[in-house]
Amino acid sequence: MAKQNVAEQFVDILVRAGVRRLYGVVGDSLNPVVDAIRRTSGIDWIQVRHEETAAFAAGAEAQITGSLAACAGSCGPGNLHLINGLYDAHRSMAPVLALASHIPSSEIGLSFFQETHPDRLFQECSHYSELISSPQQMPRLLQTAIQHAVGRGGVSVVSLPGDIASEQAPEKAPEHALVTTRPTVRPGDEELNALVRLIDDADRVTLFCGSGTKGAHAEVMQFAERIASPVGHALRGKEWIQYDNPYDVGMSGLLGYGAAYEATHECDLLILLGTDFPYNAFLPDDVKIVQVDVRPEHLGRRCKLDLAVWGDVRETLRCLTPRVRPKTDRRFLDKMLKKHADALEGVVKAYTRKVDKHVPLHPEYVAAVLDEIADDDAVFTVDTGMCNVWAARYLTPNGRRRIIGSFSHGSMANALPQAIGAQFTDRRRQVVSMSGDGGFSMLMGDFLSLVQHDLPVKVVLFNNSSLGMVELEMLVAGLPSYGTTNHNPDFAAIARAAGAYGVRVEKPKELAGALKDAFRHKGPALVDVVTDPNALSIPPKIKAEMVTGFALSAGKIVLDGGVGRMLQMARSNLRNVPRP
Repeated sequence: MAKQNVAEQFVDILVRAGVRRLYGVVGDSLNPVVDAIRRTSGIDWIQVRHEETAAFAAGAEAQITGSLAACAGSCGPGNLHLINGLYDAHRSMAPVLALASHIPSSEIGLSFFQETHPDRLFQECSHYSELISSPQQMPRLLQTAIQHAVGRGGVSVVSLPGDIASEQAPEKAPEHALVTTRPTVRPGDEELNALVRLIDDADRVTLFCGSGTKGAHAEVMQFAERIASPVGHALRGKEWIQYDNPYDVGMSGLLGYGAAYEATHECDLLILLGTDFPYNAFLPDDVKIVQVDVRPEHLGRRCKLDLAVWGDVRETLRCLTPRVRPKTDRRFLDKMLKKHADALEGVVKAYTRKVDKHVPLHPEYVAAVLDEIADDDAVFTVDTGMCNVWAARYLTPNGRRRIIGSFSHGSMANALPQAIGAQFTDRRRQVVSMSGDGGFSMLMGDFLSLVQHDLPVKVVLFNNSSLGMVELEMLVAGLPSYGTTNHNPDFAAIARAAGAYGVRVEKPKELAGALKDAFRHKGPALVDVVTDPNALSIPPKIKAEMVTGFALSAGKIVLDGGVGRMLQMARSNLRNVPRP
């Protein structure tokens, strides 16, 4: 067997760990690894135009597949560009291995050209960040990094000088079986028994669900039925818990709707399932609260808990549900379902009033039509800002669709790069980037990556020529909007010039046909929809301190606006409410 250098060994271990792509931008210190990929079957080098895109793409791939994904940046400025996407992946618990190639090892610490210290720089956005300073550290260091990323859910960073990558790998170096999946975590009997007592003693229980309910839909529904509990969710829990849910009372938070807020405040026991919901102004301070989470460091950091339960949601509920006494009194549940439907009846009028004739187009209308036309198993990637609002209120989950965004890190420009990673996992699956004009233009260069790799991503551009959410924050704070206006080109013309399909929509009657034509196109496509920058109305009681970059400090009222097909869902749930 031919002797390997460190770069070749590095790549072989990635393949063994299930990595099929390495996203990045080539550069001198990274060249040995890229060349090793060129000569290795089972893994591809995915060239992008910006390393931030590489990290976002890897994070999205990891969220879609649940498996390890990888990205890379060359020394200094190259790997520095990874950091924003790595922060997002880490906060989304997406298992990502980042390779930060480094300056020559003999020059480290001497202010060499492009010198940084990546092993230090990435510590805050990773579980593991270490420097390979000798070939003898391989393969153990890389194996350790992989196991941190997979086992703890998040990012690991390996810094590798280019000269070390070219050196001969140690012969007969110890290799061990890689951990590539995570185990389930079951709470102890003592915690389960304490939780059973709290539930049995409570008259009104509400469940509030986050992304930790992934894979636990059936268990949550069975548990809610047994204890007659309304079920609310955070934004990251929407795709996992809202569909086929007769106990749904909507979403809480700044983008929320329905009766989720009332359900969490009028109960006498609130159970937080798999959510690290950051907006504690929406959480009650006068009811008992239990939190169930697979990450023990999440327990109790948002609110005072009466019981902390360390375990994953699915396994916890499998153990818990048979132990609790069934609750036959549905009055609290039925009351919340009625409040939910009434709340949606009130706000849906803002959406239905002449919206199909309004020019510029209401973004609510665009999102609703998109929801109707998109495939049942589509992947939506959603830009931070107003696109979050439209995704939260108009995209209908069904257990097969995916909704990915920078929901914890809150970065601009995430949707297009995440769509790249999502599409590479399955070229036949429909991937839709819900992009704002601000976010899209920030990393617009990687629209060229769609064309270069012939990725059939469909970019639906909500083009209101402004940074809409920032403008809203200013208005709510009593400030005149300033620095929020974008002077935009015809993005559809740019798409066509790049070799993609591009169409501009300025009238409502053009929208459905334009979306259908773009979705039928076999390659990348962009639909530039000119939307109304004043579409979002603000309730008169909202206060200045309520909105600060997506966080609430003391707010209780959500923004007004339509809610798409959720009203229909709420009405259908009301059929099960006993009539007096």
